[in-house]
Amino acid sequence: MTIDPNTTDVVIYHNPDCGTSRNTLALIRNAGVEPHVVEYLKTPPNRALLARLLVRMNLPLRAILREKGTPFAELGLGDPTIGGEAIWAAIDAHPILINRPIVITPWGVALCRPSEAVLDILPLPQLGSFAKEDGEPVIDAQGRRIAIA
Repeated sequence: MTIDPNTTDVVIYHNPDCGTSRNTLALIRNAGVEPHVVEYLKTPPNRALLARLLVRMNLPLRAILREKGTPFAELGLGDPTIGGEAIWAAIDAHPILINRPIVITPWGVALCRPSEAVLDILPLPQLGSFAKEDGEPVIDAQGRRIAIA
Protein backbone atom coordinates (compact mmCIF):
# COMPACT_ATOMS: atom_id res chain seq x y z
CA MET A 1 0.00 0.00 0.00
CA THR A 2 1.37 3.39 -0.99
CA ILE A 3 0.74 6.30 1.33
CA ASP A 4 0.15 9.64 -0.31
CA PRO A 5 1.60 12.46 1.81
CA ASN A 6 -0.83 14.86 0.10
CA THR A 7 -3.77 13.08 1.72
CA THR A 8 -2.16 12.31 5.07
CA ASP A 9 -3.90 14.21 7.85
CA VAL A 10 -1.48 15.72 10.35
CA VAL A 11 -2.23 18.33 12.99
CA ILE A 12 0.45 20.24 14.88
CA TYR A 13 -0.27 22.35 17.96
CA HIS A 14 2.39 24.90 17.20
CA ASN A 15 4.04 27.99 18.61
CA PRO A 16 5.92 29.86 15.87
CA ASP A 17 8.16 31.46 18.53
CA CYS A 18 9.46 28.03 19.63
CA GLY A 19 12.49 26.54 17.83
CA THR A 20 11.48 22.96 18.66
CA SER A 21 8.03 23.61 17.25
CA ARG A 22 9.47 25.19 14.07
CA ASN A 23 11.88 22.26 13.60
CA THR A 24 9.03 19.76 14.05
CA LEU A 25 6.89 21.59 11.51
CA ALA A 26 9.81 21.62 9.06
CA LEU A 27 10.32 17.85 9.49
CA ILE A 28 6.64 17.24 8.74
CA ARG A 29 6.93 19.34 5.59
CA ASN A 30 10.16 17.52 4.68
CA ALA A 31 7.99 14.39 4.42
CA GLY A 32 5.83 16.14 1.82
CA VAL A 33 2.96 16.73 4.21
CA GLU A 34 1.33 20.11 4.70
CA PRO A 35 -0.16 19.80 8.19
CA HIS A 36 -3.06 21.61 9.73
CA VAL A 37 -1.22 24.13 11.92
CA VAL A 38 -3.00 25.20 15.09
CA GLU A 39 -1.31 28.08 16.85
CA TYR A 40 -2.32 26.84 20.26
CA LEU A 41 -1.79 30.20 21.98
CA LYS A 42 -4.43 31.71 19.67
CA THR A 43 -6.66 28.61 19.56
CA PRO A 44 -5.89 26.41 22.56
CA PRO A 45 -7.27 22.88 22.66
CA ASN A 46 -10.17 22.61 25.06
CA ARG A 47 -9.92 20.47 28.16
CA ALA A 48 -11.79 17.50 26.67
CA LEU A 49 -9.56 17.40 23.59
CA LEU A 50 -6.38 17.82 25.60
CA ALA A 51 -7.49 15.02 27.93
CA ARG A 52 -8.04 12.70 24.92
CA LEU A 53 -4.63 13.62 23.52
CA LEU A 54 -3.01 12.81 26.87
CA VAL A 55 -4.64 9.37 26.83
CA ARG A 56 -3.42 8.76 23.27
CA MET A 57 0.09 9.88 24.26
CA ASN A 58 -0.11 7.76 27.43
CA LEU A 59 1.01 10.75 29.48
CA PRO A 60 -0.20 12.19 32.76
CA LEU A 61 -1.38 15.80 32.82
CA ARG A 62 1.79 17.05 34.52
CA ALA A 63 3.91 15.68 31.65
CA ILE A 64 2.69 18.39 29.29
CA LEU A 65 3.31 21.31 31.64
CA ARG A 66 5.90 23.75 30.38
CA GLU A 67 7.99 25.50 33.01
CA LYS A 68 10.28 27.79 31.02
CA GLY A 69 8.78 31.11 29.97
CA THR A 70 5.47 30.43 31.69
CA PRO A 71 3.79 31.27 35.03
CA PHE A 72 4.52 27.69 36.22
CA ALA A 73 6.58 28.76 39.27
CA GLU A 74 4.38 31.74 40.14
CA LEU A 75 1.34 29.47 40.18
CA GLY A 76 3.11 26.92 42.40
CA LEU A 77 2.58 24.14 39.86
CA GLY A 78 5.81 22.42 40.91
CA ASP A 79 4.12 21.46 44.17
CA PRO A 80 3.25 17.74 43.82
CA THR A 81 0.20 18.20 46.07
CA ILE A 82 -1.46 20.50 43.51
CA GLY A 83 -4.34 18.48 42.10
CA GLY A 84 -5.49 17.94 38.56
CA GLU A 85 -8.37 20.40 38.74
CA ALA A 86 -6.00 23.22 39.74
CA ILE A 87 -3.65 22.26 36.90
CA TRP A 88 -6.52 22.23 34.40
CA ALA A 89 -7.66 25.65 35.65
CA ALA A 90 -4.12 26.99 35.25
CA ILE A 91 -3.91 25.63 31.68
CA ASP A 92 -7.32 27.10 30.87
CA ALA A 93 -6.15 30.51 32.10
CA HIS A 94 -2.62 30.24 30.67
CA PRO A 95 -2.38 28.04 27.52
CA ILE A 96 1.36 28.84 27.41
CA LEU A 97 1.63 26.17 30.12
CA ILE A 98 0.99 23.49 27.46
CA ASN A 99 4.31 22.12 26.28
CA ARG A 100 4.71 21.96 22.53
CA PRO A 101 4.54 20.86 19.87
CA ILE A 102 1.89 18.19 20.10
CA VAL A 103 1.48 16.37 16.78
CA ILE A 104 -1.36 14.10 15.68
CA THR A 105 -0.85 11.72 12.75
CA PRO A 106 -2.60 8.56 11.55
CA TRP A 107 0.21 6.64 13.31
CA GLY A 108 0.00 8.27 16.72
CA VAL A 109 0.09 11.36 18.89
CA ALA A 110 3.22 12.72 20.54
CA LEU A 111 4.70 15.63 22.39
CA CYS A 112 7.57 16.12 19.97
CA ARG A 113 10.43 17.09 22.25
CA PRO A 114 12.95 16.69 20.78
CA SER A 115 11.59 17.66 17.37
CA GLU A 116 12.78 14.45 15.69
CA ALA A 117 10.31 12.51 17.87
CA VAL A 118 7.80 13.37 15.14
CA LEU A 119 9.56 10.80 12.91
CA ASP A 120 8.29 8.03 15.23
CA ILE A 121 4.68 8.93 14.41
CA LEU A 122 5.21 10.03 10.81
CA PRO A 123 6.86 7.07 9.06
CA LEU A 124 6.81 8.66 5.63
CA PRO A 125 9.99 9.04 3.59
CA GLN A 126 11.84 12.27 4.14
CA LEU A 127 12.33 14.14 0.86
CA GLY A 128 15.89 15.24 1.54
CA SER A 129 18.43 16.17 4.14
CA PHE A 130 17.35 18.16 7.17
CA ALA A 131 19.17 19.97 9.94
CA LYS A 132 17.64 21.74 12.90
CA GLU A 133 17.85 25.52 13.12
CA ASP A 134 20.95 25.14 15.31
CA GLY A 135 22.66 23.11 12.57
CA GLU A 136 22.26 19.68 14.19
CA PRO A 137 21.74 17.16 11.36
CA VAL A 138 18.65 14.95 11.64
CA ILE A 139 18.12 13.53 8.13
CA ASP A 140 20.94 12.66 5.69
CA ALA A 141 20.98 13.36 1.93
CA GLN A 142 19.28 10.01 1.25
CA GLY A 143 16.37 10.91 3.55
CA ARG A 144 17.47 8.58 6.36
CA ARG A 145 17.34 9.48 10.03
CA ILE A 146 20.80 10.13 11.43
CA ALA A 147 21.56 7.99 14.48
CA ILE A 148 22.47 9.84 17.63
CA ALA A 149 25.95 8.83 18.83
